[in-house]
Amino acid sequence: MWRIVAALGTVFALAVPPAAAQIGGILGQGGGDKPVEIIADDGIEWQQDTKTYIARGNAHASRGETTIYADTLTAYYREGKGGRDGQGGGTEIFRVVADGKVRIVSPQGETIGDRGVYEVDRGVFVLTGKDLRLTSGTDVVTARDSLEYWEQRQLAVARGAASAAREDKRIRADTLTAAIGNDEKGGQQVRRVDAFGNVTVATATEVARSDTGVYNLEKGVATLRGKVRITRGQNQLNGEYAVVDLNSGVSRLLPAPGRDGQPGRVSGLFVPQESPGAGPATPGGAPPAAAGTGPSPVMPGRKPAPAGRSPR
Repeated sequence: MWRIVAALGTVFALAVPPAAAQIGGILGQGGGDKPVEIIADDGIEWQQDTKTYIARGNAHASRGETTIYADTLTAYYREGKGGRDGQGGGTEIFRVVADGKVRIVSPQGETIGDRGVYEVDRGVFVLTGKDLRLTSGTDVVTARDSLEYWEQRQLAVARGAASAAREDKRIRADTLTAAIGNDEKGGQQVRRVDAFGNVTVATATEVARSDTGVYNLEKGVATLRGKVRITRGQNQLNGEYAVVDLNSGVSRLLPAPGRDGQPGRVSGLFVPQESPGAGPATPGGAPPAAAGTGPSPVMPGRKPAPAGRSPR
């Protein structure tokens, strides 16, 4: 086994102008005018007919402080304006494909997967495979189907059983989009998460579900909309709009406007705990408490829903 170290733009002449090879920008870390360095245990192959560079065997490409690791790295290039076969305007890398144990590391975080495709022109990196994960500071975004990072927009998109977590706070959904920004220390962290489909937010005492949601990680507050259900033990509240404070553990369920423009209703089912030594509960249990009591506020001017209302 042997190693090859090659700095693109030097060993390969004018093959990759620094401005074109944005491999180092995958996590928002610009490389400036630094060259891209590729290291591979089993060699680097230059295929001029297909206009590709292929690095095999524990390959990694570095630019500045960012490195992409994989079993195999394949870089596709094209002729630049005014150039031919590396002469004049040089050539440009427009796509990088990473296969096998893909890992992208920078001072801002780490992203892992089985296969990655980086579209240089669009600044988009798409990871697929098992255990897809993006870690930025204390924030972790995971997905089952794919994990995208849009470099210019600093936006991560997780698809399929997606989750975003900070410490013990977590939001799950079919699809999550995570807006990433700089923190006070110059690093990066997830600032906001938009959730779509089968949204679930859990606190230490309850679980809230909805169709869509927005999670502000800086404030620790999730706003949920559409078929909202908040469950605490056997008790359940139902409505169309809720605000869940993951820091305090306090949830507020609010009614959405009805068809006539008037506020709609929220409903609740509250199951009393049996006293020690009490006999079996009567069929159907005790009547549920009136809607609008406890954690669910009653809108001004409206009467609580009658007792016995079942959740919608």
